[in-house]
Amino acid sequence: MSKTYHLTTPLNDEITSKLHSGDIVYISGTIYTARDAAHKKLVDLLDKGKELPFDIKGAIIYFVGPTPPKPGDPIGSAGPTTSYRMDSYSPRLIAEGLKGMIGKGKRNEDVTDACQKHKAIYFGATGGAGALLGKKIKSAEIIAYEELGPEAVRKLEVVDFPVTVINDTYGEDLYKIGRLQYEVK
Repeated sequence: MSKTYHLTTPLNDEITSKLHSGDIVYISGTIYTARDAAHKKLVDLLDKGKELPFDIKGAIIYFVGPTPPKPGDPIGSAGPTTSYRMDSYSPRLIAEGLKGMIGKGKRNEDVTDACQKHKAIYFGATGGAGALLGKKIKSAEIIAYEELGPEAVRKLEVVDFPVTVINDTYGEDLYKIGRLQYEVK
């Protein structure tokens, strides 16, 4: 039986341990954006022993490359991108304190293992609903890698940003659970 939660960032182990695959979560507070090019740069910084452009401890990264905003809006359409492109980088960021990721699609075993080990969560956002998701973003500021254009790292302030828990801290996977419900026995 899934539950509904309203959470404010940053996240911690106590919060992530409450969540289970299938739970509905409305996130408020600060989240950051990064796609594969930015993830590579972030991990390169860590490999060189340098600081990241934001505090990763307790943070959530949204895998998105938003469209330009219309006049008066903080951001344009902001739908999730396919998450597997970040799979080679996510375990390292999770080990550094990342507590949440938002995207669409399955993650590999290294990511799900890291979520269990470090009590992180992979959230799914609804693909194709980027215009509606963009309305939950109240401010957007580029904080790193402006040269990447839409893939620059942004600091977003969100209110009731809707996501579903896909991979939890217990090794559950909503994609596997959902499929089992409909398989012919």
